[in-house]
Amino acid sequence: MSEANNINLLQIAQVLKSNGTDGELVMSFRDIAPDEIDIKEPVFIYFDGLPVPFFIESLVKRGTNKALVHLTGIHNLKDAEEVVSQAVYANEDLFEDEDDGFDYDELIGWTMKNEDGEVVGTISDFEDIPGNPCVYVDTKNNVQAMVPLHEDLILDVNYDDEEITLHIPDGLLDA
Repeated sequence: MSEANNINLLQIAQVLKSNGTDGELVMSFRDIAPDEIDIKEPVFIYFDGLPVPFFIESLVKRGTNKALVHLTGIHNLKDAEEVVSQAVYANEDLFEDEDDGFDYDELIGWTMKNEDGEVVGTISDFEDIPGNPCVYVDTKNNVQAMVPLHEDLILDVNYDDEEITLHIPDGLLDA
């Protein structure tokens, strides 16, 4: 996180490569999906240590975390090549409440794995306990267990395969 002109900037993407000759960029997004970007707000790329604002002219999602993006002022291959490998930032204040809107319903039907990569079972329900969201897992031993979704326990979330990998404390899944 960098501070510039009293704006807290958060890295949201990385420019992977140019695409074509008209300045289009392939970006990989992190901690935010491409369709969650507010294209009315500028994004920033650092040049000579200073954040330079760019507006998104177009954004076409490609997969879960990549997009083809046109930025203002980048209209040819030469301009695009100058920003390849650069980090892309946005105003952190735009994303403060992102976590509050997570829909646990999306996890129902997902596969849960332990830290060894072994399948524990399938998520069948959730209980949104304030400060301690939990999911119910139908284990492969035909036992339903309640497992906390604390951020310290989550090791990996694979949206493509609908799998979540957790460090599951000893005894939590015992019948």
